[in-house]
Amino acid sequence: MATTSTTVTGGPAGTTAAPPAISALGLRKSYGDKVVLDGVDLAIPEGSVFALLGPNGAGKTTTVEILSTLIAPDGGQARVAGHDLAERPGDVRSAIGVTGQFAAVDSLLTAEENLLLMADLRHLPRAEGRRRAAALLERFELTEAAKKPVSTLSGGMRRKLDLAMTLVGDPRIIFLDEPTTGLDPRSRRTLWEIIRDLVDRDGVTIFLTTQYLEEADQLADRIAVLDRGRIVAEGTADELKRLIPGGHIRLSFADETRLDAAARHFGTAARDAEELTLRIPSDGGIPTLRAVLDVLDSAGLHPESLTLHTPDLDDVFLTLTGTGTPNTSVEMTR
Repeated sequence: MATTSTTVTGGPAGTTAAPPAISALGLRKSYGDKVVLDGVDLAIPEGSVFALLGPNGAGKTTTVEILSTLIAPDGGQARVAGHDLAERPGDVRSAIGVTGQFAAVDSLLTAEENLLLMADLRHLPRAEGRRRAAALLERFELTEAAKKPVSTLSGGMRRKLDLAMTLVGDPRIIFLDEPTTGLDPRSRRTLWEIIRDLVDRDGVTIFLTTQYLEEADQLADRIAVLDRGRIVAEGTADELKRLIPGGHIRLSFADETRLDAAARHFGTAARDAEELTLRIPSDGGIPTLRAVLDVLDSAGLHPESLTLHTPDLDDVFLTLTGTGTPNTSVEMTR
């Protein structure tokens, strides 16, 4: 099946990009006859949030398991935190933290005991472990729950504790595999705030897998869409939205005379006489918007309002991963 690849590059001349926090080239993984990953390439900058989207079975969790050294790939190369995945897996593990789809906490222990247990597993001195546990309980607003058994905590509090345990080892890269699965909207947004703070305040790199498209839209600096083991699109949320047909500029006019005058200047526009609006196809980019405004200004036409409509990530996801829909591979880099 033929694919179309589009690359957009940019950046100041003469600058040298910092090495990525995570890089991968040609990652492959199969289980028997089932190909899970079929040549995945990644380059994730330090101090950013990268979201990997995909339907169930696309290979998201397998990607996390490989990059976090839990399983070995069948082919390809990867570097995490500057360490070769195959040659220095111990160094990789020392630099990362992993939070899976389900909270990996001991329900019989208290919140504080879970954190202290993690500190012991990280071989931290006892005083340092207690200091980090106290600081994390405060940061995650779990101080009141410190002495309570985890079995009595809400789902949102358990997820916060799970992430706090990941931070005991002070990782520079954190893998979050569908971290907000099963949480109510309020708890999900609380976790989003924590994730943003980790990046903004601590400079941590976040590798996020999720099926919540709003989550990727809200958090990610860059997003990749994984389907059938391949990256079928990558870019910022706005770049991905502009890939999908359906974007338009909506102009509203005071009367039908002005509407008709504007319609004559835009042959591909859809005219709605009842609503007194004109819909002009648009890729959502500034050059297109500027061109439309220039035409209106030169014609002396002044709309009552102008609204820019772009497809959302739902449209991107459904179009790029739809059953029976040819995949178009699009990569956008800066």
